[in-house]
Amino acid sequence: MVTRKNFGAVLAAVPIVFAMVCLLSSPTRYGKCIMDGISLWAVCVLPATFPFLFLTALFTKLSLYERLSKRLSPLFSKAFRVSGAGGCAALLSALSGYPVGARTVFDLRESGKLDENEVFRLACLASTTGPMFLVGAVGSGMFSSPALGWMMLACHFLGVLSVCFVMGRFGKKPKMFLSPAPKGENALYDSLYNSVISILCVGGAIALFYAFSEMILSFLPPMSPFWEGCVRGLLEMTAGCKSFSAEKSPLSVAACCFLTTFGGMCVLIQQIAFLSRAGVKPLPFVAVKLLQAIVSGIVCFVAAVFML
Repeated sequence: MVTRKNFGAVLAAVPIVFAMVCLLSSPTRYGKCIMDGISLWAVCVLPATFPFLFLTALFTKLSLYERLSKRLSPLFSKAFRVSGAGGCAALLSALSGYPVGARTVFDLRESGKLDENEVFRLACLASTTGPMFLVGAVGSGMFSSPALGWMMLACHFLGVLSVCFVMGRFGKKPKMFLSPAPKGENALYDSLYNSVISILCVGGAIALFYAFSEMILSFLPPMSPFWEGCVRGLLEMTAGCKSFSAEKSPLSVAACCFLTTFGGMCVLIQQIAFLSRAGVKPLPFVAVKLLQAIVSGIVCFVAAVFML
């Protein structure tokens, strides 16, 4: 008898078996895809993300973080129902990009600086890309237009903030935690070690999902760059944005903004790996990310019509 639990297990096993069959049937082809994904990580993600992973992890252990949290607490508590410590995490995410925000949420929750009632709202608020990706990689690098990159970044933040603002209207005000001063003897080593492990996990996820997108496309008929970008982007957003940039139109620009806000499976899994350990349930988080992406995409499409 097939139960709901067994059906879910079988359904989860299907993509795993599919990927294994593809790898065994053409190891050279997909081995190259893995290497291409690693190259994409090494060139586009590692230089921009690793320093911020280390610096933000170290920053949250400083007493300065506590003082800044107190200053930001009234603003973020009123607007988004998150604490000052959470507000700092959101700002770090806005400057650094994925998955720095999720990692910071986990660190703060583990150290007891977050109220359990605010963790989910903060996870959604501190889930953003940064200017280095949207302005540098997508706007300047792919569309050859920094102005488009800044416009996409503004729409991206607008989608995230507007949804989180509405969520905050239904949440309780968080408690303000006064944690003891951090011990600095192992802060440097712990921050470096955890950042190295985190960035390696990010690289592994990008490489695998880059190969998965090639596997799926190999079984589909030839398609336009836009639809190819949809398939690639839902798995790995960087590859999807690259495909969309082949055509400079309001639809392709809005699609890039949608993808970047949603994150694709690769970025979502990177974030969920940290957030689930902080008590965030994956399905509600993905649902909020989808809503943020829809809002960002619609606003971006309207703005792009006037820019292009």
